[in-house]
Amino acid sequence: MAAFLNRIGQLGLGVAIVGGVVNSALYNVDGGHRAVIFDRFTGIKQDVTGEGTHFFIPWVQRPIIFDIRSQPRNVPVITGSKDLQNVNITLRILYRPVPDQLPKIYTILGQDYDERVLPSITTEVLKAVVAQFDAGELITQREMVSQKVSEDLTERAKQFGVILDDISITHLTFGKEFTQAVEMKQVAQQEAEKARFLVEKAEQQKKATVLSAEGDAEAATLLSKAFSTAGDGLIELRRIEAAEDIAYQLSRSRGVNYLPSGQGTLLNLPQM
Repeated sequence: MAAFLNRIGQLGLGVAIVGGVVNSALYNVDGGHRAVIFDRFTGIKQDVTGEGTHFFIPWVQRPIIFDIRSQPRNVPVITGSKDLQNVNITLRILYRPVPDQLPKIYTILGQDYDERVLPSITTEVLKAVVAQFDAGELITQREMVSQKVSEDLTERAKQFGVILDDISITHLTFGKEFTQAVEMKQVAQQEAEKARFLVEKAEQQKKATVLSAEGDAEAATLLSKAFSTAGDGLIELRRIEAAEDIAYQLSRSRGVNYLPSGQGTLLNLPQM
């Protein structure tokens, strides 16, 4: 019985040792990742390992895992425009490595390839593109600038085995002097618009005054012609019309009493 238990213990120990060795010879590649194998004798193998569980030789080989999913990165750059204005510009880049070129990327650049490549090529491309536009064009033709930066930067990144899925300008500002100049220009334009409005208003008022004066003159001319034709009869007619209007207005007032004409009217006045 003791021999049997001893035999089972030895078997269990052997299984544990074998299981430990096998487990140490396995590695996992998660979804969205790839692996390259570094061999102590032959160096980096050119085969790229896909997702799943794989074998390697412990102490001789070592798996190096890369994330091949798109990752964001902001790259700020200070450069100069065509008219020598300082420009602060920030690019937001979505990048990922080319899976088949991972052995080359690791050999030349290492796992931190993004730190080594993206800032340098982004600065290079931005300086070259922004120098082709003046400060005003960078604002009014921003879409064209973004497109040219995207084309040039994508082509440059391909040389390092990096794919750029999206490139966008997220921040664009100018130096303090240029910003103040723009603000002063806007204020001047607003003042000019205000002055133009006042001038147009004065001209309209002047035209209205001229038209009113011309109307009065024409009315005076017509009245003069009417007087010369009708004589005193027109004046008497206007007087009668005015009297009728006054009488009508007085008739509507409650505090007004009418007295007949003549000297025989007696008033009940108290005797002194």
